[in-house]
Amino acid sequence: MNILYCGDEGISRGVLVSILSLMMNGRGVFNIYIATIKYDNVKPFSKKTAEFLNKLVKKYDGRNSVTLIDATDVFVENLPKKNMGSYFTPCSMLRLYMDKFKELEQAERVLYLDYDVMCRGDIGDFYNMDLDGIEAAGVLDIYGKNFYHYHGLFNFDYMNSGVMLFNLKECRKTEMFEKAVSLCKKRWMMLADQAALNKAISKRQLVGRKYNEQGERPRSDTVLHHFSNNFKFWPFFHVQKVKPFDIERVHKVLKIDDYDDIFTEYEKLKNNL
Repeated sequence: MNILYCGDEGISRGVLVSILSLMMNGRGVFNIYIATIKYDNVKPFSKKTAEFLNKLVKKYDGRNSVTLIDATDVFVENLPKKNMGSYFTPCSMLRLYMDKFKELEQAERVLYLDYDVMCRGDIGDFYNMDLDGIEAAGVLDIYGKNFYHYHGLFNFDYMNSGVMLFNLKECRKTEMFEKAVSLCKKRWMMLADQAALNKAISKRQLVGRKYNEQGERPRSDTVLHHFSNNFKFWPFFHVQKVKPFDIERVHKVLKIDDYDDIFTEYEKLKNNL
């Protein structure tokens, strides 16, 4: 299974705990890629950390691997000019360039994961689903689905980009990623990477929320739990942000202890980052 994360050195703790969840709860062989850049004031994901993660995953299965992708040249050649000053780092848009990564030239499909996604079970059924004629598969965004519609006013089709399965073969044929990057060059957008993908993807497949649970607590059938930001209205409106590597807040705020076996391993390993 080809898994892709994107980011700078700031995602290293999240990537470690997310990868541990894949190793401890997932099944199969994982080819994990981490795309980063050396640009402006961005501190790239550390090569040393990637090498440590590569050794770590091989302890679970010698066929597993972690590969660091330097996407600087590809990114600089196609800067998303209108969205460079957003709240998010430029690395948030690196997934839009995956069809240009030489490390993924032979890959027919890639599962993109945000660094705050935890695996709770076998993702094989999702990863191996039929993608014939489909560019990407994903789950509706729990908030955006109510405001953005691309195929009719009452047709819910706005996907959350934190977990997306891409059919690279089809995407290359339709030039989907080129369309998404072009949008980021020309138009400022809220959540630019997610908006660009939703606008550019014309052939999508929606799957059940168990493959990208965005609520603060997982359900009994949840396979991938996304620790996305949640809106809270009591005692006042605020955005609740809890990430899986912030173990104390996972326990106290979310009252979740499902991942304690993973957290135990994380605590032993985090100083290697």
